[in-house]
Amino acid sequence: MSTLHEFSANSLDGKKIDLKQYQGKVVLVVNTASKCGLTPQYAGLEALHEKYGGRGLAVLGFPCNQFAGQEPGDAEAIGAFCQKNYGVSFQMFDKIEVNGAGAHPLYKWLTQAAPGLLGLEAIKWNFTKFLVGRDGKVVRRYAPQTEPAKLEGDIEQLLAEK
Repeated sequence: MSTLHEFSANSLDGKKIDLKQYQGKVVLVVNTASKCGLTPQYAGLEALHEKYGGRGLAVLGFPCNQFAGQEPGDAEAIGAFCQKNYGVSFQMFDKIEVNGAGAHPLYKWLTQAAPGLLGLEAIKWNFTKFLVGRDGKVVRRYAPQTEPAKLEGDIEQLLAEK
């Protein structure tokens, strides 16, 4: 696989979503968790979605429970939490693994395409972010601590490219 558009994943309500539908869009892929010190980043992700969604940005959230058990809920609980606490309206997916043998194929591809610090492919923590260009190729990986607002310059630049 060589682009985001070749993958699919299940939404929180169990529907298979073909990521081909994001062709031509700039996509921000984030592994999320509801009980993490970084969970307030949901607000920043939603702000990016609201500000740039109409211009071609898609934010995709992938809940993951691999980091200190910080996403213990089922799909219904995750969806309710995100909506109630952060008004999340961007696409959320079913809980997945992002590291190890059980990692979702999308995350295996993302981590190989954009390794982290010192060339390590593994996801370090919740809220690691991957920015994908309109062509479906990974442009950049961001550390968990990088606030969503700090991505605006890179997002603007990619949205300006046609």
